[in-house]
Parts: sequence; structure tokens; C-alpha cells
Amino acid sequence: MTSIILAIIIGAAFGATLDRVGATNPSLIGRMLNVTNLHLMKTILLAIGTGSILMFGGQMLGLVDVGHMSVKAAYIGVFIGGLLLGTGWAMSGYCPGTGVCAAASGRKDALFFIAGGLFGAAAYMVTYPAWKASGMLEDLAGGKVTIGTVPGAPYDGLTAMSGDVIGIVLGALLVVIAFALPMSLRTGGHAVPAE
Repeated sequence: MTSIILAIIIGAAFGATLDRVGATNPSLIGRMLNVTNLHLMKTILLAIGTGSILMFGGQMLGLVDVGHMSVKAAYIGVFIGGLLLGTGWAMSGYCPGTGVCAAASGRKDALFFIAGGLFGAAAYMVTYPAWKASGMLEDLAGGKVTIGTVPGAPYDGLTAMSGDVIGIVLGALLVVIAFALPMSLRTGGHAVPAE
């Protein structure tokens, strides 16, 4: 029961944070995707980078249990699904998490987005045997693997380099990019290089 209550509290805090930074506003998402307002992109990069540093640093220090790390297998279907998700995100202004948060904040258009997502999930379930038979769900690169080796994790690393160090370095890189990005890459309708 405690884990359910904790999940509700963390989920509500995460949803409130998404709403606060503007991730539940399809107009802001659209401006991020056409690079006229990068506030949201900077926030996303900063959050992912900080989370990566804390998680992998915590694993190195023994503060985070490696057993909680979840790695998904890569296969062709994941890449196709990513393209579909990105297209849907650009068209609707929502991704699954922000759509649910937007609905919770009272946006009626988000309800249609959620209904479309549920319809798409149902269509995938019904057609799953065909996707499975197509071979697009076969594992690539050995299935569940990480870029580097993480001591104590049940996943193989593609390289012998420390996965924790790679995670910290990549996280730091994302934080630097978040601070270095300007608020917009466009001025007067023309793209300009980032400084």
C-alpha cells in the first residue's frame, strides 16, 4: 500500500512539474519543435541530464540499487514506434505523459489525444501476431544491452567501458547543452546557429 501511495504522490508532483514548465501546452510544444522557443527543450535536456548524473553517480556510490535499472530491448519496431510517436507528438502537441497531465489540468483536447492513443494501442494488440511474424520485433544488438558495462546489472555492455561513467558524461553533456542553447534558433523566420 505504501508503494501505491508513494507512486501517486510522485506522479502528482511530476504532473504538476510538467504543467508548470509548460509541457502540457501544445502551443509551447509546437514552438519547441519548430525551434522558435527552446525553453521546454532546455528544461527537458536539463532534467534528463541531471537524472542521468544522479542515477549513475548514485549507482557508483552504492546509493542506488542497480537492480532497479530497467533496459528495454532494441528492435526495428521500436524505431518505427519512435517515428510514429514523434509524428503524433508534432501533430497533436502532446506525448503520452503530457497528454494525461494536460487532461488532468482541464484541457479537453487532451481527452481526444488520450482516446487516440488508446485506440492505437488496441490496434497494435489486435495486429500483434502480424508484427511478430514480420520479424520487426526480433532483438537487435543482443537484446537488452547497455552502451557500457554496469557492475552488478544483469545486462551485457556493448563496450567494456564503465556504463556508470558513460551515463555521467552523457548527463553532463546534456546539462551543458541545456545551458548553452539559446531560447530560439530562429530570428525573423531564418534559422541561426547556436552560440
